Amino acid sequence: MKEKKLGLMSLILMIFTSVYGFNNIPRSYYLMGYAAIPWFVIAGLLFFIPFAFMVAEFGSAFRHETGGMYSWMCKSVGPKYAFIGTFMWYTSYVLWMVNVSSGIWVPVSNVIFGEDCTSKWSLFGWSFLSGSRLLGVMAVIFFIVITYFDTKGIDKISKVTSIGGSAVLTINILVVIGSIVMIIARHGQLRQPFEGLESLKVPLNAEYQGSPLMLLSFIVFALFAYGGIEAVGGLVDKTENPKKNFPKGIITAALVIVVGYALLIMLVGSFTNYNELFKGKEVNFGNVSYVIMSNFAAEFGKAFGLSKATQVALAHGFARVFAFIMLLALMGALFTLVYSPLKQLIDGTPKELWPGKMGEIAEDGLPKNAMWIQCAIVCVMVILISFGGSTMKKFFEILTAMVNVGMTVPYMFISFAFPKFKKLEGIDRSFVVYKSQKSANFWGYVVTLTLLLANVFAIIEPASLKKDYMTTFWSLSGPVIFGAVAWIMYSCYEYKVSSGKVRNQNKGLKIETEN
Repeated sequence: MKEKKLGLMSLILMIFTSVYGFNNIPRSYYLMGYAAIPWFVIAGLLFFIPFAFMVAEFGSAFRHETGGMYSWMCKSVGPKYAFIGTFMWYTSYVLWMVNVSSGIWVPVSNVIFGEDCTSKWSLFGWSFLSGSRLLGVMAVIFFIVITYFDTKGIDKISKVTSIGGSAVLTINILVVIGSIVMIIARHGQLRQPFEGLESLKVPLNAEYQGSPLMLLSFIVFALFAYGGIEAVGGLVDKTENPKKNFPKGIITAALVIVVGYALLIMLVGSFTNYNELFKGKEVNFGNVSYVIMSNFAAEFGKAFGLSKATQVALAHGFARVFAFIMLLALMGALFTLVYSPLKQLIDGTPKELWPGKMGEIAEDGLPKNAMWIQCAIVCVMVILISFGGSTMKKFFEILTAMVNVGMTVPYMFISFAFPKFKKLEGIDRSFVVYKSQKSANFWGYVVTLTLLLANVFAIIEPASLKKDYMTTFWSLSGPVIFGAVAWIMYSCYEYKVSSGKVRNQNKGLKIETEN
């Protein structure tokens, strides 16, 4: 039976759902206001579009390989390089799990109370276990429970992801329509005045005003908002007339995503006065989306002259609905990602590469030993960060910085490998965007340099400007520690093979013999 191919519109929708993230919008407005918009455009031009084309060429050329990004880098550069890059890609999900297992209590609080009360939570009034420390302990218990159920093979719970994803799309539509209705009701007045180029240049957040380093560090957040495009590589050969439709699909999806982010940030300003909502309030990266969505409902009531009590009721009600939707989406994603990236990494490598019984796959196809080791690592990181003396705001800032850096660093391995991939001979290049080696070199290094500089700025900014060495340490620690672990693991495997202690399993992982 002939496989059904993706049409242009289906391709655009798949790219959109893989990349676009609603939470990036309120968080960007919280960090920069309207001034976030130009940085999303810059990130789109210097990273998203050229990188998506690179991934598409990789995916098309190696469409018969099962190793995904590992196969791309292994054949282009070498197995050790590929393993380190893929391992760091996997560990970016570990950092994401640390973030989500701690931050998931914010939507829980909103579902129960209609607002974020997590900073006031304590265990039986005990101050030692309150705020970020209590969230850390709860995150550890929660993640152990998630891992336990996943090792039992109960992965069908991940179906709630599709429900949550559809509901998040509904939220986007509601915000767009509701914002336009409020603008009309206010006769074109925005709650946060827009003053043209001045608003696009000057951030509303005082911390970013007059600080080039702060502004440049924001680009890593914009880059993170375009994450997920590595999934595009497998869509080339599933697309009708790929030579024509795929470039058109990527460019169209990119424009829709860039315009979508820009439009939604503008619309957030239409119902959110920056100083009124954020000044003097306990707003942080963990709860800002819920604060802004509560404000959306309250402002809708205010625009139509409803009473103060009704506005408060609308705010709490909508916060509960939005929080429940996000809770479904996060729970579904957690149940899937606790085992999926780890299984993909272990499946493509010899079990001798992994220490002890970590590389063993159970009869039901799950790497259960590795999942429990992963659980221990996540729990240790959560405890170290939550008990590190941070306030609730700083706690979520550190978690967000770790995830932003951790998830964008592995992309450098792919973009840096691209010029070498273009030099390969004897492979099927049925889909080509970069026609010459010069263009491949230029864009490969532009994307790599963009990612490198953005991450350097994001890592050094807290320490250099705010003397916040804790955030800098944790932002840098993930890529450095996990990169070093990957290098040591592969070096040990090379030694075992060369000394005859184990046989090279030849599962796409070859030992480099040339100097």
